[in-house]
Amino acid sequence: MKDQTKAHPFPDAGEDLRHWDEGPDTPQTRHPAYKLAYTDQDFLLRDELRPVRLQLELLKPELLMSERGIQSTIVLFGGARIPRPEDAASARTQTLADLSRFYEVAHDFAHKMTLRSVQSYGREDVIVTGGGPGVMEAGNRGAQEAGGASIGLNIVLPHEQAPNGYVTPDLCFNFHYFAIRKMHFLMRAKAITVFPGGFGTLDELFEALTLIQTRRMRPMPFILFGREFWEKIINWEALADAGTISPEDLDLFHFAETADEAIAIIDGFKAGC
Repeated sequence: MKDQTKAHPFPDAGEDLRHWDEGPDTPQTRHPAYKLAYTDQDFLLRDELRPVRLQLELLKPELLMSERGIQSTIVLFGGARIPRPEDAASARTQTLADLSRFYEVAHDFAHKMTLRSVQSYGREDVIVTGGGPGVMEAGNRGAQEAGGASIGLNIVLPHEQAPNGYVTPDLCFNFHYFAIRKMHFLMRAKAITVFPGGFGTLDELFEALTLIQTRRMRPMPFILFGREFWEKIINWEALADAGTISPEDLDLFHFAETADEAIAIIDGFKAGC
């Protein structure tokens, strides 16, 4: 007897697509107007369809991460130009060469956090990076070498950027819209870490801080690696002295130099310290 519980009154989209592929070849069926809307790339790329594309970029990674059972992430922001220590001698500037030590710090931090993550079968404390080179690569590499999964949120850029080879393949996503990408960085975040970087890193840092400052996102451990770097490029105290931020806003973030210092801040925050 046929299993009535699996019966459905309408054919699914895949079945319709197969029927369309097998249909007659006529002037009518060859015209773009006849294409099923969800298979018509030119139609989907129209300006009027931007809201649909935004929704798709939000929904696809959300569904795949939910199916993976991922409940919380540890965000790792940082510069793509920071070299591996063994490549420091060929860095474009001496500052970049000096910052290469943070590649190892990011690797160590991601490795240690992922050892925790595997205890939850990869549901908690999953490292998420921008999926690119530099300290992002270090984060994904540390996670892989700890035997766990990690997420890479790549974005299409004028300069071709492929995902680094350490991102877990079924958690490697690609975005067109920066705004949706940043939402995915923060939607499951349990802690945010920021390593030295450029415009992109600063953009991510200040947007996340603003969301916490304005209570659009819950407070969480927010850690800047490399106090000397951050205090050189941003005069935090001057912002408070000018009154453009409140003095207590300076308590929204902490500095760390090593993986162990950052983990202690995360654990202290959990304990309410």
